[in-house]
This record gives sequence, C-alpha cells and structure tokens, in this order.
Amino acid sequence: MSDQIRWIKTHCARMDHGGCTLNVGVKDGRIETIKGDSDGYLNKGYICPKGLASADKLTHPLRLKHPLKRKGRRGEGQWQEISWGDAIALVSEKLQDVKDRLGARAVAFCQGMPKGLEHFVLIRLANTFGSPNVVVVQDVCHAPREISGLHTCGFYPVADFHHKNELVLLWGSNPTSTNEEGQICSLLLEQIKKGAQLIVVDPRRTELAQKAKYWLQIRPGTDGALALAFLNVIITEELFDGNFVNKWTHGFGDLTAHVRSFTPEKMAPITWVPAGLISKSARAYARSQPAAIAWGNPIEQNIQSFDTARALICLMAICANLDVPGGNIQANEPNILSLGKFVRADLLPSKRTEMIHAYHDTISKLMTVPPALFRKAVLEGIPYPVKAAYVQCANPMLAYADSRQTHAALMKLDFLAVSEIFMTPTAALADIVLPAATHFEFNDIGHYGLGHGYILARPKIVDAPEECWPDIKILNELGKSLCPAAHWYEDYNDILETLLAPSGLDFGQFAEQGYLKGSDQFKKYNVSGFKTPSGKVELSLSRAAKLKVSPLPDFNGYPVPEDPEYPLVLTSAKSRYYLHSSYRWLEKLRKKLPHPQALIHPETAADCGIQNNDEIIIETPHGRIIQVARLTEAVAPRVIYAAYGWWFPEEKPEALYKWDRSNFNILTATDNLGREFGTPNLKGINCRIRKVRGEDKLSNNSISWR
Repeated sequence: MSDQIRWIKTHCARMDHGGCTLNVGVKDGRIETIKGDSDGYLNKGYICPKGLASADKLTHPLRLKHPLKRKGRRGEGQWQEISWGDAIALVSEKLQDVKDRLGARAVAFCQGMPKGLEHFVLIRLANTFGSPNVVVVQDVCHAPREISGLHTCGFYPVADFHHKNELVLLWGSNPTSTNEEGQICSLLLEQIKKGAQLIVVDPRRTELAQKAKYWLQIRPGTDGALALAFLNVIITEELFDGNFVNKWTHGFGDLTAHVRSFTPEKMAPITWVPAGLISKSARAYARSQPAAIAWGNPIEQNIQSFDTARALICLMAICANLDVPGGNIQANEPNILSLGKFVRADLLPSKRTEMIHAYHDTISKLMTVPPALFRKAVLEGIPYPVKAAYVQCANPMLAYADSRQTHAALMKLDFLAVSEIFMTPTAALADIVLPAATHFEFNDIGHYGLGHGYILARPKIVDAPEECWPDIKILNELGKSLCPAAHWYEDYNDILETLLAPSGLDFGQFAEQGYLKGSDQFKKYNVSGFKTPSGKVELSLSRAAKLKVSPLPDFNGYPVPEDPEYPLVLTSAKSRYYLHSSYRWLEKLRKKLPHPQALIHPETAADCGIQNNDEIIIETPHGRIIQVARLTEAVAPRVIYAAYGWWFPEEKPEALYKWDRSNFNILTATDNLGREFGTPNLKGINCRIRKVRGEDKLSNNSISWR
C-alpha cells in the first residue's frame, strides 16, 4: 500500500462541458481529491461544486455495473444481468432487424449534451449504419446560435475572454453558475477586475447582475425585441462603425429602415426594461471597443430563436466586434482531423434530404434531428416510422419538452437501448441498459467539434469497474458488429489517435501538453471576406427566399400569447449543483439543494397565500407539477423561476423515480415549434401557482405525484 498521492492533470467532462483543468490526486487506485489547476487554460484554478464532487459517482452504491436486459413489461423495474457479448449481440440484432424491415432511417441515435468524443463517434456509427437520424437537443442548445451565425456571418461568433474586453454584454448567460461551453467564470471575473464594464440581460438578479454597470431585468421570451431596440438606438444615434458597415455588411439600409419602429419607448412595455436603460446600455456597448456578447441558452429556448440570434449578430457586426481580439471571434481550429472526415459523412451523402426534419423544412445546415420531430416520427410515422432508438449521455424523459409525449414515444418503440452510469427514468424504460464508464476511467478528448478552436486532453485517471465500458468503446463494438469492419477499430483508443494524427502528436503527448488550440488570427475577412453568398455580414439575408425566412431579424410578439387564466410568466434556469437532470444522487450536491425550488417574488407569494418552503402547484395549460416555494426579490413579481431537471433517484424504479412530480417539462409543449430549428417554447410560458392543498393528488399514467 502506498502512502503517496499521485497527481494527474485532466479536464472536467461528464459532470459538465465547461472544460476546467483539474489536478486529480490518486492513491491506491482511488481518487482522493480534486483541485482546480491554477495554470488551466480556461479556468485558471477555478473549480465548481460539480467538479469537486465528481469522483463520488465512481464508487456510488447505485452505480450500474453490469449490462441489464429487461424482464417483464417495459418500465416495471425488473432486470436480469447479461454478458457484454450478449448485450452487443442483442442490440445489434434488434437494430439490424428494424433496418431490414423498414430501412436504416427507422433507427434513431440519441445524444444529450455533448460531453466528449462519444457524441461524434455516435454520429459515425449512424453514418456507417446508414441512418440519417441523430437526435440531439441542439434545437434548444447551441444550434440556433451556431447556425444563425453561419447564415449571417459565415461562422459561430464565440465570446473571446482571452484578450482584453472593454465591455462584456452577458445576454441570458450566467457563467458563475453554468460555465457554459468554455466560458468559465474565472476568465470573465478577471476581465472585470481589469476594468471591463459589464451589462447583464437576465430576468433574475444574479451575482453578476449585482456587479454590472447595467442590469436589464427582461421579461422572459422578449430577447429579440430588446436586441432590435439596441439596434434602433445604435443606428439612429449613428454609433455604429461606419467603415466596417460600409465595407463589410450587406443590407444595412434595409436594417436601418426595419429597426426604425423598434424604439426603446415602444419596446419598454414589451420587454419590461425601461426605455432609458435600453438606450444607456446600447450606447455603452456601441462605444466600447472591443466588446463581447456572451449569449446563453435562454435566447435559444423559444420559437423566435433564429430572429433573436440574428439580431444579436447584427449588433456585433455594426459595432465591428466580429473576429477581433476581445470581441466575438471566429475560432481557428488546431491541426486535427476535420469533423466531416471523423464522422465519415461521405458514407451517407443523402443525409440532408433524408433526415426526419428535412420533411419539416427546417433551416439548412441543421444536421441533428430536433427531439419534437423525432417523437412525431415515432408516434405518428411522419415523415416515416421510427421504431428503435439508441440513447447515450441523455435522459429524454426529463430533458425533452412535453415529458408525457416523450414517455408515450419511448413506450411505443419496438426497441430501446440506453447507455448510462446510473438508472434514470429513461433507462428504466429501456430493453437493454449498458453500464458506462465515467470520464475519469478512460482516455478521451474534450471540446472537439464545438467551434471554440481548441481541444482538451482527458487522460484516464483510474480503472473502471470491470464491466463498465466507455461509450466510445461500446459504439466501436457496435460498429464492428453492425457495419463494415473497415470503418471501425480493433482497439477503440485508436479513434483518438486518428483524430490527433494531423497534429503529429499521439494521445500520450497530447495529454502531457494538456490542450491544443488553433493559432490566433483575427480579421480574417480582410483576406478572404466572410463565408456568405455576398462575402459580407448579411444583416439582410441574400438567401432569405430560399431559406424561407424573413431577410431581417424580427419580433412578432410574445412566443406565447398572454392568457388571463394563466397570468404569470414561467421560466427556468440551470443549477450550479446539477447538470440538467444528472447528479441528484450525489449526497454532497443534494445537500446543497435537496428540493426543487421555485423562485417567487414575495408580493406574488403573499397574493397567493404562499410562504417560504411551502409546497406549491405550478400549472400551465399543458400540465402541473409540485415544487417548493423560495421567496426572493431577485425575480420580478410576474415571473416564476421553476427548477429544471428534477426527478427522485431515492424513489422506486417501477414508479420511474416520480419523474412527473416536479419535472419542468411536464409544463411545456410541442404544439408550436419554431420552423428553423424545431424549437419549442421553454421560456416565457403562461402559468399560475397556488399552495398545495390536502385534497390535491396529481396523477399521470397512474403514477402518484404525492
């Protein structure tokens, strides 16, 4: 037995995809401690509560450790252990059977938030198998920003915190809680210490809102209206960068005429932001060089996400903050294998026309299937039947809008396989559950394919339990079983070597180096223009008719029309202690936030007879749930902040862990989707609340909510 702790450097992964560099102390084959690395490229020593607790899941008593095959009816919680050989054979047999009967497109491959190479290996498996249908929650996370950027300026504009910012405009982004997609709060806080001004657009008074020069407490669902008001101020007062606008933008005259009606005075009652505050904030952004807009998921989570993202990119453009240090940059990738080659896109040239959502006329460049349209294929056979699904790193029962619809779709599938670390409400409905390794138990590469211009080394720290396999190994074995062997590897670790080969590094050398990033090159448009049809930033889209969209970003009213029966406005936010629906089984984190808390203004609570810590019912036209009231003046009186991602691992599996008691997505619906991305309304929803009464007993599918 050794008394010495051995320190290994890696990066955070499945607990979050922020990418903090970690120093992990190992003793006798177990992780003893985890610390933030002061030299970390993204975090500079910072580590969040999830990262500190992340080792606890390796030895948790509820961890899945053997492949499981369903016994009895789906969802009854009865399982039998089987071998990995039998599990791979059975999954392959079932998927192949569906392919033989209905074609490969009748099999869907589903991924949650991308966390490592497993996302792209899954796409490779789908391509080599022949299915165009990779179902990902990008409709409400990343795709609206990325794809709107591709159509507007030819790239995904990423906030650059590695160079000096004069001003940072946080728009629906709260890095001190979420550290979203490489935007680690430590980098931002360092910019603020160095003098960067801060503007925060958020319905809630966050820690960063309290540090801001201006806090714009917006009505959820009106981000597009506010962005257009910013454009109105900057253009009307001629605060834009004339040289950049004249040389590098297309349609400025049209945009000028279009935003004339979006005055701060007209938008103030819509957005709830005072006209004077809108004007001051717009002027501050326009007069700061360089300024970065850090935009978060909330702008993507309603049917107007395309217009909102477009309006914000127009702001970046007319103020000349695109592809400049400290602005919103086009990140340059390191010398590694391109994404298209890695996923073998060449094997499925018909994918663009055969994907489920192609039938629904979503916008071009969207290459993953929106969950609402996947479920329509399962439940209604539109545009064609989908009969089997393989799910990894995901819990659709909690994560997809309209959880009852998700339950119905999963129950209707002929076959469902789920790879997981712990049993979840989704895994409990599977025919086969495959025990996955955690990110400390295998070699992996982080941030590939996210458009941030770097990749992160995630070397193996400790051994996994004998029968817990990395997702990339599971996929590689399925690939060898289902597809031509030439497309797969004898050893799954060779997948990593293939990706790194153009860099000249093997994985060991890469792990020693820690990360790879592309070179810093800015204002690339001076050499090659912008990758758009006009070669310029398209404030007015030249291909609008072909794309079937408005050429200019617009706002056509609230995502959901107001309803006097439901007078309050519902929204949600991520918790710093959990990752979507994950990790409520870890004691250290559950103690921090043991119950699903709904944030309510004291005035609203008093009007409803609600006191702090009361159980309350939150109801929308689509459903109702129970959460616990937390009174706070950080939210506006008309806004309810419901907790998101809640289920109860301590409950019984045959009750699906009370998946419907407090689950935010019981309250959402898919009857009205944004056409461009198939996005449902998750923000700005009409709701009402009341205190739980003794006679209340909510039920769904005979599962008790009490």
